[in-house]
Amino acid sequence: MKLTPSRRLYGFGAILLVALTICSRNFGDRGGPYFMASLTLAGIVYLLAIREFFRGRGAHATFSRRVVVIGLVLAALWHLPFLLMPPGSDDDIHRYVWDGRVQRLGYNPYLVVPSDPALGVLHTPETRTLNNPDVPSPYPAGAELFFRAVTAIHESIFTLKVAFVVCGLVIVFVLLDVLHRSGQGAHWVLAYAWNPLLATEVAGSGHIDIVGALLLLLSFAALERRWRTVAALAFGLAVAVKFLPIVLLPLYWRRVRMRDAALAAAVVGLLYVPFLNHGRIPIGSLGTYVKSFRFNDPVFATLERVAAPQLVIGLALLIGFLTAIWLRSKAPAWSSDGFAWPMAASLLCAPVVYPWYLLWLLPFLRSASTVPIIIWTVSIIPTYYVWHLRTVGRPWMVPGWIMLLEYGSVATASAIIEFRRIRRVATPQCSADHAG
Repeated sequence: MKLTPSRRLYGFGAILLVALTICSRNFGDRGGPYFMASLTLAGIVYLLAIREFFRGRGAHATFSRRVVVIGLVLAALWHLPFLLMPPGSDDDIHRYVWDGRVQRLGYNPYLVVPSDPALGVLHTPETRTLNNPDVPSPYPAGAELFFRAVTAIHESIFTLKVAFVVCGLVIVFVLLDVLHRSGQGAHWVLAYAWNPLLATEVAGSGHIDIVGALLLLLSFAALERRWRTVAALAFGLAVAVKFLPIVLLPLYWRRVRMRDAALAAAVVGLLYVPFLNHGRIPIGSLGTYVKSFRFNDPVFATLERVAAPQLVIGLALLIGFLTAIWLRSKAPAWSSDGFAWPMAASLLCAPVVYPWYLLWLLPFLRSASTVPIIIWTVSIIPTYYVWHLRTVGRPWMVPGWIMLLEYGSVATASAIIEFRRIRRVATPQCSADHAG
C-alpha cells in the first residue's frame, strides 16, 4: 500500500490524538514526565505535519476536503478532554472569574486587591487560589469587559473555557475564508488547529489571548476585503484585549482611513469609561508587571543589566514597530508574515514569554518565512517543566539549558532559511556569469 501524503496526514492526526489525550489525562501534573513526554511527541508530530504541507507544494498542491474535515474532527476530539479537565489551581482563568465577578458586584478590578481581608466575602472556591492576589488586575479594558460578559451568563471557570474554545472554533471558519480568498490550500487551517498550544492553553488552561487572536484575524480578513472600518475596529478591540498587537499599527497606514482610525480609538477609549478613577484611566498592576514579572526572557534579562526595565519595554515595542514598517514595504499587501513577525519580534524581547502568548501568532503561520515561529511554538514546550520544578520547591525560573534549546532552535531555523535564500539568489547570478 502506497503511503500517500494524505495517508501520512491521517497517521499524524491519529498520533496527535493519542499523544494529546494522554497529555490531557496528566494535565494536573503539568511539567511532569508523562505530560512532557506526550506533549513533546505531539509537538514533533505537528512539525512533521507542517513539513508535509510544505512538501505538498508540488504535485500535491492541496489536500482534499475530506482530509481537512477529518483533520478538524480529530482536533475537536483531542480538545474535548482538555476542556473537561480542571485548569491549574492558580492559572490565570481564576483571575478572569474574579475580575468578572467583582465588576458585576460594583467594584473596579483595577483598584481592588484580591488578598484584601475586607474583600474575603467576595471570593468563591474558584477565585480563592488566583495567582498574585496582592496586586489588582493588569488586563486591558476589552479583556475585563469580556470577563464580565461571560461570567454574567454563568460564573464559572468552565463557562470561560467554553467561550475561549468557541473563539478558537470561529478562528477556524474565518481562516478557511482567508485561505480560500488568497488561493491557499484549505489544509493550512490544520497548521493552526493541530498546534499543541491550542489544546493546552485554550481548552486546557483557558487564556484570553485566543480572543485577541480572533479579533486580529478578523481585522486581517477585513483588510483583505477592504472593509476598512471593520478592520480598524477589530484591530482596536484586539489591542484592548492585550497590548501586544499595537506594534502592527504601521501595517494599517494608508490601508484604513483616518476617520476609521479615529472611530477605533474612540471605541477603545469608551471601553475604559466604566473603569475611570477620578477622571484617570487606571492601569491596575501593569506597572508591577513591567518591573517585577519575569519568565523565559533571555533577551530582556540581558538588556535589563544596562537599562531600566521601562526602557527595555520601549525597545521591544520599537523593534516590533520597525519590523512592521520593514515588512509593510517589502511583503505583499495581504501577507500573513507581516502580522506574525512584528509580534514575534516584540515577544523575543519581552520580560515575560509564556507559551500562551504565542497563541496570537498561530492564525498567521503558513509560509516558509514563518517556519522559525512555527518551530518556536514547539520549542517553547520544555518551559512547562518549570511548573513541575515549582512543585518540588525550585524557583519560578526557566533553566538556562531550556532557553538555549528553545531560542537556539529558532535561531538555527532562521539561519538555515536565510542561508537557503542567499543560495537561491546567488545561483541564478552564477548561472548567468557562466553563460556569459
